[in-house]
Amino acid sequence: MVKETKFYDQLGVSPDASETELKKAYRKLALKYHPDKNPDAGDKFKEISHAYEVLSDAQRRDVYDRFGEAGLSGDGGMGGGMGMSAEDLFSQIFGGGMPRRQPSGPRRGKDMMHQLRVSLEDLFKGKTSKLALQKHVICKGCDGKGGKEGAVRTCNACNGQGVRVTIRQMGPMVQQFQSTCDECRGEGEIINQKDKCKVCSGRKVVQERKVLEVHIDKGMRAGQRIEFKGEADQAPGIIPGDVVIVIDEKPHEYFRRRDDDLYYDAKVDLLTALAGGQIAINHLDNRQLIVNILPGEVIRPDEVKAVLGEGMPAYRHHNRGNLYIKFSVEFPADNWATPEQLAGLESILPARPALPPPAGKEVEEAVLAVLDAAQQSRANREKSSYDDDDDDEGHHGPGVQCAQQ
Repeated sequence: MVKETKFYDQLGVSPDASETELKKAYRKLALKYHPDKNPDAGDKFKEISHAYEVLSDAQRRDVYDRFGEAGLSGDGGMGGGMGMSAEDLFSQIFGGGMPRRQPSGPRRGKDMMHQLRVSLEDLFKGKTSKLALQKHVICKGCDGKGGKEGAVRTCNACNGQGVRVTIRQMGPMVQQFQSTCDECRGEGEIINQKDKCKVCSGRKVVQERKVLEVHIDKGMRAGQRIEFKGEADQAPGIIPGDVVIVIDEKPHEYFRRRDDDLYYDAKVDLLTALAGGQIAINHLDNRQLIVNILPGEVIRPDEVKAVLGEGMPAYRHHNRGNLYIKFSVEFPADNWATPEQLAGLESILPARPALPPPAGKEVEEAVLAVLDAAQQSRANREKSSYDDDDDDEGHHGPGVQCAQQ
């Protein structure tokens, strides 16, 4: 006496039907309700497939007969009991005779990711680098079979799945446990030791050293990917994935990059800042770039100017960005000139502005003092608070001026 007959009724058989009768009934109904022949019967096809999947397994059929569908609650629901879909069950019974709506080809392997550290000079000029990697390839000794022809057999304990499912009854509850098959160690196949391939020892793949030539094009950026299709690990029945090279840009000692522009900090002496002159910049392509500061073009501390067209080349188009130069002015040391020379400056430099009239009646003179360590620390803290206030007000420093080289 069975607890319920729902699955038997769906297949149109009695509860005492034999395995042959179950299979015959399922074949007839599956052909009738397969979605490729009857698009509106998708749910019906899943129902009969699930019913046959349960009843064709002696262990699960016994659980169903004793406890009903509730006893199979650990199986994961309709069409997914043992990890097999209704379409896969149909293919197993009919040998793939009826075309599926979404045929599945070979599984694709994982991609292999590698980071490649690249200097800013190489991203500026372009370069071809060689990258050596270790990968698995199909063993040529056994053509990926693992052993002699016919020596490899499917594991009967797990039916080639690599895992075994055990159903245990604990009082009124039925639990399902999945574990790695101990017969084949999760491989789904068994090869006698004496029949294993001598080259790969039955592993079907061997390790091989592969050297790839990686072309770094001008203007490439950090995070950009270079792909080598199908160059990842090989395995039997698997489409190899890709080797993906990810660009990692090294920090530069002097230049900073933002998109296609370069930024450079330059120091100029006071004479050059006031009267003009030249500065030399060793560029990323080993050129020495001589930048002219024209007479009368005053350079102020922290001022930013640009040399157009001397930045990074744009990727693929190779149009050049700009080189932005931030200047700092080096002032001479104390007492650098004689009183006569200092007096001579007054005839050259703009006149000093007049002092404002005193706010009160008393006037007192003071002199500047050199700060000791404690005073310097206090002054720096005060300056830091001023800078924070400026940032809150949206102050971003001097604007950018451009000078054609």
